[in-house]
Amino acid sequence: MEVDLVLSLTRQVKEEVIENYLYERRIIDLQIEQLEMQAAEIRRQAWTTGLRLARLSILMIEPDMKDRLRQILGIDACSFWVDCLDEKFEGRVRHIGARALTEKAKYRKVLVESYNRLHHWMNQYKGHYEELLHECSAVNTNIASFQKNFDLLSILNFLRGLDTQEVERKRILGDNFTAREIAELDKQLHVNPVSIGKLNAPSPLDFPAPDSIRAELSDLAGEIFELHRKEAKKVLLLV
Repeated sequence: MEVDLVLSLTRQVKEEVIENYLYERRIIDLQIEQLEMQAAEIRRQAWTTGLRLARLSILMIEPDMKDRLRQILGIDACSFWVDCLDEKFEGRVRHIGARALTEKAKYRKVLVESYNRLHHWMNQYKGHYEELLHECSAVNTNIASFQKNFDLLSILNFLRGLDTQEVERKRILGDNFTAREIAELDKQLHVNPVSIGKLNAPSPLDFPAPDSIRAELSDLAGEIFELHRKEAKKVLLLV
């Protein structure tokens, strides 16, 4: 009778320990899932911001002018954003309406306004990206706390220590695992910190303030229009 009571209490304690572990682990898993959903939304916002960069890029007309724009904006040659410069622009953004006395002046206005909108969208994206960084850091803090408070090897050793009879050791979670199996189980259940890089969210760019490069962009627009007047007029219909 006494032995049955001890075994019953042992099972109860083990169940509570395991249930507590699984409950806390599920919370961590849900936090990671939520973070991945947030990262997916950030990637969508990066894409919509990239559309504004693609619009500015089509206004450059030729590759040499695109390279000059990349240098003006400080875009790294190996980044998500430089790919946006080469992306084919197919609209999907609000048209820029501009009025001017000449087509050349209109081209200047459109190019400058295109950058203004890009700058606005990039600032918005930067705010959302920083929120993602904050959430990622918070989740990693929770993961570290979980790993510290729920070390699987310590839990298994604790559970083994509760068994009072060899038969029960084989029937209840405890000695029914070999050392190799325990090590493999620990490896499989280990929760790794979330890397911001693996979330595939492009880092935002720090573009120059619109007023600081307005004159430079205006001169660039005038130069492009003079070199490619016919193409420039066509582009105005697209953006």
